[in-house]
Amino acid sequence: MKAWLFDLDGTLLDTAPDLHRALSTLLAEEDREAIPLELMRRYVSRGARGLVRLAFGEVADDTALTTRLVEHYARDIASATRLFDGLEPLPEALKARGLTWGIVTNKLEVLARQVLDALPQAAVLQDCALLIGGDTAGERKPHPAPLLLAADRLALPVADIVYVGDALSDIEAGRRAGMTTVSVGWGYVPDDVAPPTAWQADHHADRPRDLLALINTL
Repeated sequence: MKAWLFDLDGTLLDTAPDLHRALSTLLAEEDREAIPLELMRRYVSRGARGLVRLAFGEVADDTALTTRLVEHYARDIASATRLFDGLEPLPEALKARGLTWGIVTNKLEVLARQVLDALPQAAVLQDCALLIGGDTAGERKPHPAPLLLAADRLALPVADIVYVGDALSDIEAGRRAGMTTVSVGWGYVPDDVAPPTAWQADHHADRPRDLLALINTL
């Protein structure tokens, strides 16, 4: 394999604390009680609109609420966001194997770049070769278009690329793109979704050290 691609929220970065602060601010503005972080974090993979629906249910103005949530989030986007514990050696492990790596996320590209730039551990991720956001390819995962665009930009056949994610939509997109897929066990999985081991990924990494081991074997 010549390249590895990763989802961002829930796979590389624990962004839930900053998203939770933004959602709590929005709820306070609407005179609603805050949602516990541990509940909210399970739904991060559904994006800002999914978090609004978790907090407010089906409401007519969810687009306006989503816009406000994103605005709150963007104002202080990475004060508590960190690489998941155990992933710090990942970029060096990829580099040691001569592997190119990049990020394909459903997060808006501008927000993803802002997170990466503001992250206290930004230097660790400086070798990232490309970033594809949820608005970059005109489609979002589980559509394969973002991953196919990444393959095109890397000038690599899809058979030479591994895609790693913490959401069922990640694995579905990777399979549809023809890439090798890896599910991870430390991310954000809603209560109404089967566990990652049931997603039929080609490989599963329950812990970060399992992912590091896969890099040396695939």
